[in-house]
Amino acid sequence: MSSAGATLIGFSAIVMWSLLAALTAASGPIPPFQMNAMCFAIGALAAALAWVREPARAKALRQPPLVWLHGVAGLFGYHALYFAALRIAPPAEASLVNYLWPLLIVVFSSLLPGERLRGFHIAGALLGFVGVAALSWSADLAARPEHALGYALAFAAALFWAGYSVLSRRMASVPTDAVVGFCAVTAILSLAAHLAFETTVWPQAAGAWAAVIALGLGPVGAAFYAWDIGCKRGDIRMLGVSAYAAPLLSTIALVVSGYAQATASLWLACALIVSGAIVASADKLRRNA
Repeated sequence: MSSAGATLIGFSAIVMWSLLAALTAASGPIPPFQMNAMCFAIGALAAALAWVREPARAKALRQPPLVWLHGVAGLFGYHALYFAALRIAPPAEASLVNYLWPLLIVVFSSLLPGERLRGFHIAGALLGFVGVAALSWSADLAARPEHALGYALAFAAALFWAGYSVLSRRMASVPTDAVVGFCAVTAILSLAAHLAFETTVWPQAAGAWAAVIALGLGPVGAAFYAWDIGCKRGDIRMLGVSAYAAPLLSTIALVVSGYAQATASLWLACALIVSGAIVASADKLRRNA
């Protein structure tokens, strides 16, 4: 598989993640860890069904403890930290801090063999972050000392996901089928967290169940397999910058589905995020000119 093809597959994960908010809204008031457990279980089961005809693919689960630690810490660790942040700090502020992860991916990628970080990569990532911030300008954001722990947890979540994504490149020999196991363990740990901290709330309508299944098949399922391919074989810097399209596309999806209104900040964010992607890909644009 070419680097461009793998990058495109990785970008499909970003597109799927952009549907997360709209599908979550359609699923109803399900507690986050319960939602995590349900969706990761669906994502793991759906992928494992492909092994019925190719049982040899199950050998991908035979990985060293360090690989399992990396996979489970990335998937469950990120979501646990993010959910905890949302409980302590206002969601808009916690989400903004959390969206430092694409910038961190761009920075951390400079530590990979054969990768070179240039100024325009940082500039493009910063433009993308400002674009995400623009989406929140109407939310009356204000940092408050009492929310410091929530902000710290949101930043830790960003570190976890950026670290997971970049370290995936160092584990390129681990087949993507191993992600099935990481999703299954994440579902089990999420169920344990749900039973410990939450009250069970089941979807109340067929449409809500359909949204949960769609989440498990897409944003909390296939997206992680696509992201694994992109991080291991694609242009990880471009994926990091392109990831800022997720909250933009998510907002657009909410507008289209009737859960949000289009605002001037949405179009400003669009311009900034697209500009950031163009700046970050300056070397490739010059090469193809």
